[in-house]
Amino acid sequence: MAAACPASPAGRHRAQRPHLSKMERVVVSMQDPDQGVRTRSQRLLITSIPHAVAGGDVLEWLVQKFCILEEEALHLGTLLAQHGYIYPLREPRSLALRPDETPYRFQTPYFWTSTLWPAAELDYAIYLAKKSMHKPGALTDHEKEHYGELHKRINHLWDLVLMQAREQLRAAKRRKKGDRLVIACQEQTYWLVNRPPSGVPNVLEQGPERGSCAGSRVQTTQSSDFYKWEIEFSRKALGRARVKSSVCLEAYLKFSSQHGPHDPIMSGCLPSNPWITDDPTYWTMNAPTVAVPTKLRVERWGFSFRELLDDAMGRAHFLDFLRTEFSAENLGFWEACEQLRFGGQAQIPALVDAVYQQFLAPGAARWVNIDSRTMERTLEGLRQPQRYVLDDAQLHIYMLMKKDSYPRFLKSDMYKGLLAEAVIPLETKRRVFPFMRRPRHSSPSPALLPTPGEPPAAGSPSGNDEET
Repeated sequence: MAAACPASPAGRHRAQRPHLSKMERVVVSMQDPDQGVRTRSQRLLITSIPHAVAGGDVLEWLVQKFCILEEEALHLGTLLAQHGYIYPLREPRSLALRPDETPYRFQTPYFWTSTLWPAAELDYAIYLAKKSMHKPGALTDHEKEHYGELHKRINHLWDLVLMQAREQLRAAKRRKKGDRLVIACQEQTYWLVNRPPSGVPNVLEQGPERGSCAGSRVQTTQSSDFYKWEIEFSRKALGRARVKSSVCLEAYLKFSSQHGPHDPIMSGCLPSNPWITDDPTYWTMNAPTVAVPTKLRVERWGFSFRELLDDAMGRAHFLDFLRTEFSAENLGFWEACEQLRFGGQAQIPALVDAVYQQFLAPGAARWVNIDSRTMERTLEGLRQPQRYVLDDAQLHIYMLMKKDSYPRFLKSDMYKGLLAEAVIPLETKRRVFPFMRRPRHSSPSPALLPTPGEPPAAGSPSGNDEET
């Protein structure tokens, strides 16, 4: 009988198709010793083939079994032949049922479509090679075409293909002639089903495979609420904005070109890289608070609002700009929320009360403008203070500064003046670590050789010291 869940091209058992399982039940019933199709031995030339059935007997059994017309029974029998469940002995390439004395045999379950692993290219190449070795010129046109394509595709395995074909031919010679003929017909029927000639419909191409495995069937009918949710989800997915790949690539190139000069690996550090030199000037010029920031540092404030807030000096200049617009309380509220989020657990109730009294309470000295819905959620959360109770209000103020105040800051004379007054450090002479200046011993490594103009190290072949 068919396996519960046959193979798939990806190496897993492929889903059992309902029509295949029905066909296999019919074939099993036809082979019943008492109520099945009458079998007999069929002589082909001088070879006797056992357990053969006539096409007329198969047609008659189908008519009686299912109480159908002869045309319907002939169609059903042809489907069984096209799927490889029965095969003719005299004309193996013609997979059709003839309502006469044409002899047929039932395919062995090993070659059933549902129980065998998918037809692999290596197995098909072995079959074609074996057929060509057994009788040169026996390959049909489509088989010759497939043979040539497989020779190119799996050329690295061709020695294995020929070796397996010779071994199978050697094993076939030990069998009886009738058994060799039956096995040849079985293999040819299987490959006609799985590798049909060009122009012949492939009966196995039934669209995408659905996981209807008999061993793990699930109920496909769902409740009406499930389908309503699925329709609503699909409608939202169709209305979701999509970004073209060209737009994504353009944004990626813009990001790379913008951040390239600020990448220490790609462009280096000015005045020098403190990690490979002993000059700490880079850290001094980029300290949290300096008299005049570097130009690269000021330019980074224009990349994003987050870059500006992450820099203490950029945040200080942004606060000065907000004072000119009488909205400095927005940044003060944001900083207070950050202190609450990352502060100590013991100070949370006191910090929450201080932020509320200073920024949110009616008549507060530095009252911030928050919409009514956000204020309701915030006041409800204040009943049980915790470090994330002001997140909604903080996000509202953050987006307000990002969309309103930050663009005006970048266009203001204050930011343009900072760019104009920013310093551009001059590159200093690169000095290596002291222990790399003058190696005590000579070394063939170029990294340790003395630089031009530097006196050779003591003990080197070119030095003045000589071994005694």
